[in-house]
Amino acid sequence: MKILDKYLLKTFLTTFTMVFVILFFIFILQTVWLFIAELAGKDLDLIMVIKFLLFAMPRIIPLVLPLSVLLASIMTFGNLAENYEFAAMKSAGISLQRAMKSLIVFISILSVVAFFFANNVIPYAEFKFINFRKNIAQLKPALAIAEGQFSDVGLYTIKVNKKSGKNGNILTGITIHKKSPIGGGSKTVIKAKNGELISSEKSSTLQLVLNDGYYYEDILPKKYEDWSKMPFAKSSFKKYIINIDLSKLNAVDVNDASISNTNTMLNINELSYTLDSLHKTMNTEILSFSENINQRIRINKSDKIFSPSKNKPINDLLTLYTNNQKLDILKTAATSVENTLYSVNETNTELEFKQKNINNHILAFYDKFVIAFACFLMFFIGAPLGAIIRKGGLGLPIVFAILIFISFHFINTFGKRIAQEDQLSPFVGAWLSSFILTPLAILLTYRATNDIGLINMDVLLAPFQKTFKKLFPSPK
Repeated sequence: MKILDKYLLKTFLTTFTMVFVILFFIFILQTVWLFIAELAGKDLDLIMVIKFLLFAMPRIIPLVLPLSVLLASIMTFGNLAENYEFAAMKSAGISLQRAMKSLIVFISILSVVAFFFANNVIPYAEFKFINFRKNIAQLKPALAIAEGQFSDVGLYTIKVNKKSGKNGNILTGITIHKKSPIGGGSKTVIKAKNGELISSEKSSTLQLVLNDGYYYEDILPKKYEDWSKMPFAKSSFKKYIINIDLSKLNAVDVNDASISNTNTMLNINELSYTLDSLHKTMNTEILSFSENINQRIRINKSDKIFSPSKNKPINDLLTLYTNNQKLDILKTAATSVENTLYSVNETNTELEFKQKNINNHILAFYDKFVIAFACFLMFFIGAPLGAIIRKGGLGLPIVFAILIFISFHFINTFGKRIAQEDQLSPFVGAWLSSFILTPLAILLTYRATNDIGLINMDVLLAPFQKTFKKLFPSPK
């Protein structure tokens, strides 16, 4: 039996290694394709590009590993069934479960390794990847300006609709917010149709040349009542040059790591600690807000107001006032209600955002376990499926593997998105794909163990055959 276990293990490991390397290479190419616009033609040396890719590689493992297990299982057991090796095993009294024993041990070890990899290596790589991208962007300002989103460059926040040119230095559809040196947000907005980034290795100043645009600047009024008018100054220009001092930006250590609060960067212990803090903070804010609202509204059902002339409770307070006083009171009450509703809506929006952040941390917590279980799940789907279809190689097994894995990945992504929006429990959202595909693994294992085909055509066709016989009875 040891010879058989070694043979099956060797066959599976050979196929698994080959499939893993091929899929990993394909996903690495996809990563390069996604970030090629940031890397190409930006004067980055080879070492920085290699570091960039090395930090991006571990995030691919949760996709590649389960798919590799699935495909290798189908191919291995499909080849064994296709070459009648399973038939020889069964004739010798060796069941499918016994044949899978050594591979189950290997998958168990692989699942444990996958868990520790997801809990330690991936968070560290994500931590280094995000900070490395941030530092490269500061070293290479052309990288810092991304299409379709605001990017920080020195004292300016810049958004462009499109970048072009050899080094991405030709900009189109430019919106710039100038940061206030004394705080208070942006007081200056500059818009331009197009522009160009001009830099020199000999100079520490980056020139941003803007063409055909407008310059807006908020004016702070001296009187409070003038604030509602929101006065501002506007001017147009044909050409406007902004000089950005790069001396501070260039003094950046690419190994610096100042960003450390993303949920994908944390291991299980750190996620547990962070979740505990987030829950306490949210509960404190809810309690504080409810107390503030109660104090503002001053609702107390036990309070009663009595008439000054008669010692009897008054149901309608407005009867104590004149019509003009009633109007003033109602206006004040309406304003108070509007302010309270505004405060409630703002707090509700803020609490929803905090809840989404908590959900993301919970999903990141369960993801560590999902990848480990996914290896088990894909093996118990792939191994019996390969024994049933009796096809090895790279033909039919790839079709089945892709269909199953796409279903798994789609359900997993769908569950996470719903859980992020707090429309589903994060636990259910993280494990939804596993819950749905586990019965499939059990069914396939049962059918393969009992030599039942993938689809029993006799059971499906029996009702139609009976109906046909009733409609068209055979002549006696």
